Amino acid sequence: MDTQHIIIVGGGAGGLELATKLGKKYRNNKKISVTLIDRNLTHVWKPLLHEVAAGALDADIDGVDYRVQAAHAGFNFLPGELNDIDTTARLIKLAAITDDQGQQIVAARELPYSTLVLAIGSVTNDFGTKGAGQHCYFLDSVKQAVRFHHRLMNKFLSLQAERYPRPLKVAIVGGGATGVELSAELFKSAELIRSYGFADFELNKLQITLVEAGPRILPALPERIAAAAQQELEKLGVRICDNTQVVEVTEQGLITNSGELIEASIKVWAAGVKAPDFLAKLPGFETNRANQIVVKPTLQASTNDDVFVIGDCAAFTQADGSRVPPRAQSAHQMAATAYTNIVAKQKHKPLRTFVYKDHGSLVSLSSYTAVGSLMGNLTKGAMKVEGWLARIMYKSLYRMHQVAVHGYFKTFLFMLIKGLSRRLRPRLKLH
Repeated sequence: MDTQHIIIVGGGAGGLELATKLGKKYRNNKKISVTLIDRNLTHVWKPLLHEVAAGALDADIDGVDYRVQAAHAGFNFLPGELNDIDTTARLIKLAAITDDQGQQIVAARELPYSTLVLAIGSVTNDFGTKGAGQHCYFLDSVKQAVRFHHRLMNKFLSLQAERYPRPLKVAIVGGGATGVELSAELFKSAELIRSYGFADFELNKLQITLVEAGPRILPALPERIAAAAQQELEKLGVRICDNTQVVEVTEQGLITNSGELIEASIKVWAAGVKAPDFLAKLPGFETNRANQIVVKPTLQASTNDDVFVIGDCAAFTQADGSRVPPRAQSAHQMAATAYTNIVAKQKHKPLRTFVYKDHGSLVSLSSYTAVGSLMGNLTKGAMKVEGWLARIMYKSLYRMHQVAVHGYFKTFLFMLIKGLSRRLRPRLKLH
């Protein structure tokens, strides 16, 4: 094949950063093309999806248009969803694209690749819990977050029309970062909505229950930091049920292993993470129980050197035997190593071994506060941060992602525009 085709499937944090770097590297090289494929047309940083759900972030304004980014960075963008991979012929197969009525817009396609990167990310794992898929909202994509937001606003409207005869009950399954951050963000939305035609809404009419199967929320963080987060949530009014397993979800609410019914008109499942199910069905790849593709130290698939796997869908075992956690910082670091190795592969040079550096974790409790631990490898999570300093550091994580995608100057402009727009637009998305 005369032209080398580098194809990246998945435009999440790692995939978009990698496509941007490779696009800029090879934009003037006619012998190498870089193509990004994603089923969506815009990118929103996944750790911010809870803000989209609560209405604090407008995906239409704050999202990155893949086509525009492709034009700026020098790569190609194709909308599509991966259906199959023929590793022998080095072809990827994309499913047909249909509209909301099921009418075909684009037929199924096959694309050749020289180097393939799978950056498909992860989805929430409901562990096959009865009724979860039918009655719960998930926050794996912008579409799902927007659906939740529509439901939330419609509930506010209907309760107002009835003069709030009953509280708005929301139940969230999963005491990880998503569940904790969504709980706080929903209370902030309830505060803000009072300024936009809902002055008669009393905050005690919002009742949020956070359910965690383990002994405490935020199990990935040190215990004292998780305790600080729990204290802040309980101040807001969040009811936290730890050591509680959800065995069934119904229209009325959550049924726990003790037989209790936690009533809720809105249910969110934010517990558990796995790679998409179809990855386990792809021929020629080694996968684990979470559907992740097993990779070599160079981030190449264990069974194929022409395929790199990064982000949440990669099963990378570290030197101490532990797995790299599914976090945005992991995807960011993997994208950097994959970029180095793809460039080295083009030059037939040795590839670099990926080394994950844990810089700690931060959890935002809306504008109220933030908590976290810094420099995990250095201090073993012993450096606790909270309050305004943690808020600044939390926001800096997103700024780092923006810099990786847009560069420093454009990121500064986005920050300036964001600051100005807050004076022109409502602080809460109302429709």
